Amino acid sequence: MKKALIASAGLALLASLSAQAETLRIGVDLNYPPFSKQGADGKPQGFDIDIANSLCAAMKVTCQIVPQDWDGLIPALNANKFDAIISSMQITPERQKAVDFSHKYYNIASRMVAKDGTKVDAASLKGKKIGVLRASTQEKFAKDNWGKNGAAIVSYAKSPESFLDLKSGRVDAVFVDSAVGEQEFLKTAQAKGYAFVGPNYSDVKYFGPGCGIAVKKGNKALVERLNKAIDQIRKDGAYKKVQDKYFSFDIYGG
Repeated sequence: MKKALIASAGLALLASLSAQAETLRIGVDLNYPPFSKQGADGKPQGFDIDIANSLCAAMKVTCQIVPQDWDGLIPALNANKFDAIISSMQITPERQKAVDFSHKYYNIASRMVAKDGTKVDAASLKGKKIGVLRASTQEKFAKDNWGKNGAAIVSYAKSPESFLDLKSGRVDAVFVDSAVGEQEFLKTAQAKGYAFVGPNYSDVKYFGPGCGIAVKKGNKALVERLNKAIDQIRKDGAYKKVQDKYFSFDIYGG
């Protein structure tokens, strides 16, 4: 009996050590402030980074952030470069063909940033250049709704580059997540004379129910663990602590 108890205790210890040693590799595009960026110290920071760390803490695993440009995130996930994507990726039917998603961890509208007073309709945007992030839901929406009516859709590998071109006049507007447009550009000294123009855009056909965590197709076990972790940090206050660090409003959405 003593031997059995010792063996049982040993197995429990090994299981505990194994759980402690588990690492979850998280793919993130570090060019999407305030959600993710590389800090002055070279370390990843932002809302998505802090949410990833909070989820890893809830799951009792070690977080490893793996930088990856936006348009390579899903291919890299499917090539096993990392285990999950936490990078403000909206849950859309098209993406669900390639990956599985957790339930949402936030949901905000997209907005157009342009010179104050710019009209946003098909006639007014004809011949205008609109900057978007490459392979984003904003790119798809812009091409379908404005590109087909004569607007030129200019795609960028990194979101901050679009604001540089907006300020220099190389594009007439930037279509982006509202929080990114506000904090990356409109709240800066460079934004004098610029504003959000037109309505909020949240058409589920394009933008889905919100942003989720992507994992490889068929990895139901990881999806379930991530869903439980999202629920946990929402309940225990960890989510609100991260949210309040970056935003003055409820980013989770209705």
